[in-house]
Amino acid sequence: MQRDIFTSEHDDFRDMVRAFIAKEVTPYHEQWEADRMVSRDVWLAAGRAGLLGIEIEEKYGGGGARDYRYYLILDEEMAKAGANGPGFAVHNDINGPYLQRLGTPEQCERWLPGYCTGELITAIAMTEPGAGSDLQGMRTTAVRDGDHYVLNGSKTFISNGQLCDLVIVAARTDQDAGYRGISLLVVFFHDVRVPAGNLLGEEGGGFVALMQNLPRERLAIGATALAGAEEVFAMTLAYCKEREAFGRPIGKFQHNRFVLAEIATETAVARAFTDKAVLEHNAGRLSATDAAMVKWWNTELCNRVVDRCVQLYGGYGYMREFPVARAFTDSRVQTIFGGTTEIMKEIIGRDLGL
Repeated sequence: MQRDIFTSEHDDFRDMVRAFIAKEVTPYHEQWEADRMVSRDVWLAAGRAGLLGIEIEEKYGGGGARDYRYYLILDEEMAKAGANGPGFAVHNDINGPYLQRLGTPEQCERWLPGYCTGELITAIAMTEPGAGSDLQGMRTTAVRDGDHYVLNGSKTFISNGQLCDLVIVAARTDQDAGYRGISLLVVFFHDVRVPAGNLLGEEGGGFVALMQNLPRERLAIGATALAGAEEVFAMTLAYCKEREAFGRPIGKFQHNRFVLAEIATETAVARAFTDKAVLEHNAGRLSATDAAMVKWWNTELCNRVVDRCVQLYGGYGYMREFPVARAFTDSRVQTIFGGTTEIMKEIIGRDLGL
């Protein structure tokens, strides 16, 4: 079915994103994987192309476009290209809203221009070795000492962590206040004495801020997973039309044809729900429950799609020279980060009054 949530301006933007990826990402991605590090050059190139801070106010160097669909297009095209190295989604979909919504005017002046140019790469540090989905179990502390906070603790699995210049760190500023004792501090990792002026939002307001931004983060993860599933399906469908066994294309065998029909139907149904969720988010109506549905359904669907596609490729599906093999490893983590599938089901179940 024809997607009807985009305008001609969105289509032009998608063409620009595809050209950017073809020029600045795809030719270098294999080397980045070998280096285990993305070049900072691609971040600067993304800044020049206007792909960072699309919704940030123009006075800070952003695009001023308060339309989530532009971020959606960027996420989709990166997924289709198998470009999982550059963490633009963490920068744009997760960290940008925190900085813009919670930052003081002085903080915005200090951080957002570099955020938009790609000179300040951002990360967010929530997960700890002993606290993943249970954010209230975090142990990292931030103790006020004059005009600074002194941070102590450990964080792990921090996307963009190797390259970042600025990290939003969730830490306990009050050990006895439960979730109201969690705050957000913005850290440049030179010395871990954090100026009090780097407190993002109010002291004790960190947990609420995290919860408020999670629906958008989960929508982004779900939308990216679906785009990845659609791309792997398209590649596999083409392969099944060309690859022959026993004198005919393997897609002509009834079992394989049924598998492809199942994938086509499942992704089409997910696409309709996801696009509706995008419009709900743009209108400010996307609920935490609906975002959880998008996240768990699409990420689990992506894993099921890729698994079946690997099977259709046969032995070639297990060789990293083929994109389907890389997709098999890249897609798996999506059911874990941003809240596990089990946590998504818990959110939905509680909303049902159970």
